[in-house]
Amino acid sequence: MAAGQPTRFAPRGRPSRRSRRAPARGRARGRTRNQPPHRLRVLIRQLAQAAAEVQAIFWLLRAFLRLEAERLRQRGARLQIVGRRDRLATKVLREIDRAEWVTAAGRGLQLRVAIDYSSRDAITRAAAEAAAALSAGGPPSPDLLGPMLMQALTSQCTDVDLLIRTGGEKRLSDFLLWECAYAELLFSDRMWPDFDADDLDTALEEFNRRERRFGGVPAPVAATGASLKGAGQ
Repeated sequence: MAAGQPTRFAPRGRPSRRSRRAPARGRARGRTRNQPPHRLRVLIRQLAQAAAEVQAIFWLLRAFLRLEAERLRQRGARLQIVGRRDRLATKVLREIDRAEWVTAAGRGLQLRVAIDYSSRDAITRAAAEAAAALSAGGPPSPDLLGPMLMQALTSQCTDVDLLIRTGGEKRLSDFLLWECAYAELLFSDRMWPDFDADDLDTALEEFNRRERRFGGVPAPVAATGASLKGAGQ
């Protein structure tokens, strides 16, 4: 230390003003160096919550299959699971196979549950399988490809007569697009857990009031056309 210069010191345990380092630019106040930003933390937390919800849903599915399979068999119902199975856990697949085997002889009611299901994916897979089967004979024609797609897509679920969508949503959401080509659509604001027998009776009454034409013309128009044809003969 040079003679005549004042001594610079700081209280013990506290750095001097010169030794204090300003926070780095761009660093959020109150966040450590290795801590992710707030928005990323929120996204990670939401993904973790979504994963936990999915695990809980599959736990409920396994419990349902284990507890309800015998009751379905006693009532003559057959359970079928539609959708992709290659992405399901082994424990879930084991319960699905067991429940389908237990209820295989049921003829009173066909209960189908969609799991990891996408109608576009099902149509794409069916088209790929049909095209591969017809590739040896040249480009597939619509006359050959159509029936093959129909057979592949309706092997697990036949054409739908009435589709009921609950929860106030008014869209199909990639569900049974092929099978619902001529289905009657009914939308209800009631949530699915609250949809009871009275709601189902109301939906069936509405279904019975509708005229199903399957792409044809209404009955009065058809009758008018026939009468005009008869008058002109």
